[in-house]
Amino acid sequence: MFYTESMTNRSLTRIAEALEALARVGGERAPDALAPGELAAVNAAFGALKRQVEAAFAPVAAEIARQSRVELGKDSFARKQGFRTPAALIQATTGGSMGEAIKLVQVGEATAPRVSLTGQVMPARHQAVADAVAAGLLAVTAASAIVTMLDRVAPRIDPARADAAEAELVSLAPGLRIDELHRLIVRAEAHLDPDGLEPRHEEHRAQRDFSMRERDGRFVFSGQVDIETGAPIKAAVEALVAQGLRANHDATDATRDQRSVAQMRADALATICRHAIGCDTLPTGPNTTVIVRMTLEELQTGIGAATIDGIDLPLPAGAVRRLACDLQVIPVVLGSDSEILDWGRDRRGFTRAQKLALATRDGGCACCGAPTAWTEVHHLRWWKRHRGTTDLSNGVLLCTACHHRLHDDGWDIHIDGIGVNATVWLIPPPWIDPAQTPRLGGVKRYTLSA
Repeated sequence: MFYTESMTNRSLTRIAEALEALARVGGERAPDALAPGELAAVNAAFGALKRQVEAAFAPVAAEIARQSRVELGKDSFARKQGFRTPAALIQATTGGSMGEAIKLVQVGEATAPRVSLTGQVMPARHQAVADAVAAGLLAVTAASAIVTMLDRVAPRIDPARADAAEAELVSLAPGLRIDELHRLIVRAEAHLDPDGLEPRHEEHRAQRDFSMRERDGRFVFSGQVDIETGAPIKAAVEALVAQGLRANHDATDATRDQRSVAQMRADALATICRHAIGCDTLPTGPNTTVIVRMTLEELQTGIGAATIDGIDLPLPAGAVRRLACDLQVIPVVLGSDSEILDWGRDRRGFTRAQKLALATRDGGCACCGAPTAWTEVHHLRWWKRHRGTTDLSNGVLLCTACHHRLHDDGWDIHIDGIGVNATVWLIPPPWIDPAQTPRLGGVKRYTLSA
């Protein structure tokens, strides 16, 4: 193993530096005595410290696993310590979960330098991940997700392309929530290995089921469906949920809808079924459009992968062609004469066509990734205060919560480029980030460039 004294010293030095930084921003004051900016800095410092500790411990975990190999039998390090597996030993030592212990071992092994049969030291199996983990930029959870996916597709893609994807994933992953990281990983896998998407989709389709039973005066539903089957269900239900959420925007305490989102979804399903029994038209309106992103060539040939707003896992292009037989499919055509996508000052509200175009660019809420049905188009330069125009370059999709949070906390939004390929940047206020480093927003957070 290559966990040398110099590596140990480097890790301890980085941890000491992180502790010093934490002491500088936090001092000896209690958390409730910190100003908002100081509290944000302390939170960031603790995050950096945790990542540095994980980076230092991952190679130790890998060495524990190496010395606990099954073939060692009674001489296994873990067994000598009274544990059946190295993960169980690490779990007991750290107090974390079994999954966290396994990830530490996995990342330690994937980021350790290797030795050839001739004794030559070679780079780590995943060098970009190794560098990011060592620098404290990437947490073990994110590193494990990237390594797992890349190892899964490695037999079917060119090594150079895998290395390029690894480098890009490492640059996109820091700062993402767990659900955003999952979205990035599954879309990256479909991008790298589109041939593997169709077999998985067909397997999921074969496993679809739905059951309902009456128990204790209630109906209990359970089931699972593939993305192709579930996409219109999700779109219809979320459209009705969005109506309830938007109604709460200007509601008073007396008129506010007190239902949870889960209760709204249950009531939405009942509403759809009641109307389906008695009429041909459902009360869901234009927001139930299923927004699918794919190239014209992929739609025509049925080869490739498509993404659907509000759904993490991409869909095979062939499945989209089947959806097109039953659902309304609206192609996004920019610069044509069929739709006016820039209105200047002629009208205040954005049109449905404009919202669909922005949904292609933003993928839902440009900030948190909420479904498009939950969002509204907001002027970057306000209509009244700044005399802002109702043009695509001045619009962004935001859910109500993010809209208020960004305005109240002093965030800014910049759009680089034109049309659906433009890039959305979220600019934090100085009290959150004194350098005001732009943060990538919109659908590009989850999309590999090549």
